[in-house]
Amino acid sequence: MSTSRVAVTLGDPSGVGPEVIVKALAALPDSDRSNFIVVGNVEALERANKVTGTSLRFSVLPSAGAIVVDEVAIGGSLPEIGKVSAVAGDASVRYIKRAVELAMSGAVDCIVTAPINKEAMNLAGHHFDGHTGLLAHLTGSKSSFMLLASERLNTIHVSTHVSLRTAIDRATVERVLATIEAGHKHFLRLGRKARIAVAGINPHCGEGGLFGDEDTTFLAPAVELARAKGIDVVGPISADTVYARAYGGAFDLVVAQYHDQGHIPIKLVAFETAVNVSLGLPIDRVSVDHGTAFDIAGTGKANHANMLSAIAYARIVAAAPRNAAA
Repeated sequence: MSTSRVAVTLGDPSGVGPEVIVKALAALPDSDRSNFIVVGNVEALERANKVTGTSLRFSVLPSAGAIVVDEVAIGGSLPEIGKVSAVAGDASVRYIKRAVELAMSGAVDCIVTAPINKEAMNLAGHHFDGHTGLLAHLTGSKSSFMLLASERLNTIHVSTHVSLRTAIDRATVERVLATIEAGHKHFLRLGRKARIAVAGINPHCGEGGLFGDEDTTFLAPAVELARAKGIDVVGPISADTVYARAYGGAFDLVVAQYHDQGHIPIKLVAFETAVNVSLGLPIDRVSVDHGTAFDIAGTGKANHANMLSAIAYARIVAAAPRNAAA
């Protein structure tokens, strides 16, 4: 049994977040549940409890056999299931803010986040690209890095929720180097030195300048600077082969240059088990790697395997001292 304290945010209350949370918590041994706090609303959890057929009990105060809920006011009635709304978007941000407060104060060791809806969040006036940008803002961090982790393939992103044109502009020497270093430090914290490969940004890494010079101008110098710091990294390697090599065991981590370059291979090989990890923050945060699934919200059909994976990874991260990466 883990003794790490984990706060689980409800996500968008109109989506499948509450359902995958109650399913995952119901699947855990009774002795483990006392280490969890759900940041959200008892009403939303009881609604999910009903549609999923779980029989959990919730309480805003510690109570034997009940899961503690840090109740967050949403300023109105619980929003309708399966609908994009500003009320739900605002609620999802309120949950995250509260969870960050708990983590920053040391009340919890890690945050696990259920999915939010970016359209709903922006309708509510919270103009962020998702969890990644919001968490950086709330913690006063200059930036953060998205790591997608699975059993056989891990990838960290130089950029995420921006246009492809903007992503190319963001692949600077400084940003690529910082991404390599973030991944390297994370693996050191978990007890091993990662073998890192940097994926190229152009087809065949530009083919000697025929298809662009970004790989030689920005990526290659970043790799050399990282190697000079003692990091085990190679590249750039053509993106059409590097993921197959990593999946086969040649590398522990691939540095992806943009969102889809990293997400597509992970979701192909580990759609139900991959988790999203935020690096570069003063707190630890792990998330499911799926969306709000409004089309099945309220049916009880949502698969909770990804939430169980996120909880398991959160326990590993929470148990690893943050200074281990120094």
